[in-house]
Amino acid sequence: MIAGGAGYIGSHTVAELLGKVPDGEIVVADNLETGHKEAVLGGKLYVGDLRDDEFMERVFRENDIEEVIDFAAYSLVGESMTAPLKYYANNVGATLNLLKHMEKSGAKRIVFSSTAAVYGEPEQTPILESSPCVPTNSYGQTKLAVEGMLKWADVAHGIKYTSLRYFNAAGAHESGKIGEVHNPETHLIPLVLQTANGQREKLSIFGNDYPTPDGTCVRDYIHVTDLAAAHIAALKRMRERDESGVYNLGNGKGFSVDEVVNVCRDITGREIPTEICGRRQGDPAVLVASCEKATRDLGLEPRFGSLEKIVETAWNFHVNTQEVSV
Repeated sequence: MIAGGAGYIGSHTVAELLGKVPDGEIVVADNLETGHKEAVLGGKLYVGDLRDDEFMERVFRENDIEEVIDFAAYSLVGESMTAPLKYYANNVGATLNLLKHMEKSGAKRIVFSSTAAVYGEPEQTPILESSPCVPTNSYGQTKLAVEGMLKWADVAHGIKYTSLRYFNAAGAHESGKIGEVHNPETHLIPLVLQTANGQREKLSIFGNDYPTPDGTCVRDYIHVTDLAAAHIAALKRMRERDESGVYNLGNGKGFSVDEVVNVCRDITGREIPTEICGRRQGDPAVLVASCEKATRDLGLEPRFGSLEKIVETAWNFHVNTQEVSV
C-alpha cells in the first residue's frame, strides 16, 4: 500500500514499482487534496483520508496488505508555522490511524517518508543519522513525532519500520509523464525552471552573504526516482533482516543556489533573471547529508546522480509534456 501515492514522490514510487511487482498488488490510498489521480500510473487507487476509519477498514478488508510506504503528509514549512494544529492533525493523526489498522490486520512493515527538517540547525556537516534532532519548524516536529511513534509500535506490536530522512527531492520521471509542480511552488529547481519558461519574471535568491564559496545557501539534491528506489530497497532489507532503521537520503554533495541556477541556464539555454533579496529567517548556510549508511545497508546506486541529470529530467517535464502537475 502506497499512502499518499498520488503526490510527487509517491507517484514516482508507484511508477518505480510497476514492472517489479504485479500491478494488482499495488494499492494506492490518497485523498487527492494535494495529489492528482492522473499521476497514478498503475495499481488500484482508493480515494479517501487515512484518518477515516471506515475508509481504512475498506482498504485493508479488500486487500491483503503486508507492507506500507507512507508519504501522506502536509509539507509546506511556512504553512506549518502558521497552522501547526493542521499539521499535527494530518501528519501525526493519519499515520497514527494507519498504524492502528496495520496492527489490527497484521501488516508488519512500513517505510516512512521523513525529512531532514528533523535535524533543525545542523551542528556538523555532513549530517549523520546520529546528529541531534532539534526541529525548528512544526513540519519537522510532526515528522519526528511520527518517528517516535514508529519506534514504540515496533516495541509493542513488532511493526518494523524504516524512516527515510531525505533532503531535497528534485527532478522528474524520465518518461516526462509526471514531475514536480506544487501550488504554491516553494522548491528551488521548479522555481528556476518556471523562470526559464517565462512563467515567472525573475527568481528571488534569499541571501548572498552566507559563509559558502559563492555566498548563497548550499543544499543536497536527490533525484525523485532514486528516492523512490530507496523506499523499495528499504522494504527489501526489512523482509530479509526483520529489523527497523533510520537513514539519510541525499547525494552526499551540496550545490549552492548560484550553482543550481547556472546549471539550469546551461540545460535550458535561457537567461533566467535573478534578484538578490534578504535572508529568510531560519535558513541554514549548508545542509548536506551523510549517505554512507544508506549506501552500505540499502545498496543504493543512484541512476540520476548528477545535478545536470536532475535538471534535464525536470526541464523535460516542464517544457515538453507537463501532463500531470503534482
